[in-house]
Amino acid sequence: MGPDADPSATIYHNPRCSKSRQALELLRERGVEPTVIKYLETPPTVDELRTLIADAGLTVREAVRVKEAEFTELGLLEASDEQLLKAMVAHPRLIERPFVVTAKGTRMGRPTETVEEIL
Repeated sequence: MGPDADPSATIYHNPRCSKSRQALELLRERGVEPTVIKYLETPPTVDELRTLIADAGLTVREAVRVKEAEFTELGLLEASDEQLLKAMVAHPRLIERPFVVTAKGTRMGRPTETVEEIL
């Protein structure tokens, strides 16, 4: 976390994802320098991920990238929420992105405009 980072804002970021880059740019345009967690390198725990998903008002299935090859390879179509959460932590590419957390709440930045709700 840099000296100008806002400790009350965090983005679970994948620099290779356009939606994730757009959300980070939006935060910075609004004067928020968030803590950036590159979740592919530092995945959340199952409990952290469960909380992020619940706080964003999503179901576990809504937070899974079903088009990722691993989803099919791991046979997750009929998986329970707990099985999905464990798979997402073990294979973080399965986590839909980006999650943005501020003092006002948590949102999935898809579409990017949803982040505005918590600024």
